[in-house]
Amino acid sequence: MPIAIAVTSPDLVLPPADGQTPDAAVFQPPEAQPLDTAVTQTAILLDQCGYVAALYPDSLPAPYVRRLRTVRSVLESDRIALLPVALPPLAVAVLARQLRQLSVSDLSPGVLASAARLLAHYVYAGAQLASVARLDRVDVGLGAYLGSLLPGARFAALVNPVPRLMSTAGDEAPDGPGFGTRLTVARGRALRGDDWVVDTLAPHWRVQGVQEAALPAESARWWGTQRAVEFAAAIPDPSVLYQLVSSVRREECHWCGLELIGDRCAFCAGPLPRAAGGHTLDPPARQRLTPAGG
Repeated sequence: MPIAIAVTSPDLVLPPADGQTPDAAVFQPPEAQPLDTAVTQTAILLDQCGYVAALYPDSLPAPYVRRLRTVRSVLESDRIALLPVALPPLAVAVLARQLRQLSVSDLSPGVLASAARLLAHYVYAGAQLASVARLDRVDVGLGAYLGSLLPGARFAALVNPVPRLMSTAGDEAPDGPGFGTRLTVARGRALRGDDWVVDTLAPHWRVQGVQEAALPAESARWWGTQRAVEFAAAIPDPSVLYQLVSSVRREECHWCGLELIGDRCAFCAGPLPRAAGGHTLDPPARQRLTPAGG
């Protein structure tokens, strides 16, 4: 049965790289839509697609998260997976696009929804920032905090897969992926025209292309500033994504009966019994991916 990939803002819907990738459904915040309308529209989506997997940044305001949970509760449906993602908003959009690419494959809804945790390990996400004074996603030392108060200061914060904070004053760049990726870049208004991400980071990471996108509205909350150039490097090839997901052993959820990968069902949140040999979705197959530039 097919599955719809949903997000919580239109700016988390990135254009597809081909004509086969389905669009994403977009949930509305509680202040923009009455509850009964949200329930009705979600019920229609379930009738059309069978299952819904909704991705959203972990910084999403609490009232919005409660709205999503309320809709699922009112519908009494175990076919809605709510997937908070500890990635910056642009990276969430990139991850959602990867799931949209895979949604036309033969992966079952349970496997596809639980694959979000696996694929998140392979997204290199960060931002160039003019200030780190309110950044709480990476350890900020006193020197960096004071330096961010100076005019013209620029920092690079890598938050996934390994947190790191550094200055962008020179030609240094953080270590990047050892496999082929495409870089998505979203520029904040205050840093427009600053090309460190494209001129320094992209060549260092040997990306296979650069795509410009609009900076998601939620990015300012996530980074603690609107003065940011957000970036996310991720695997663009759906055949490689499919190989990666298919390489992980599948289990059956003993609560709802869906297939899953990892140690917890994305739909009913039921944990895999220890006797079943449940395992986490740490990236075991990174060395099998196509090398960067390959």
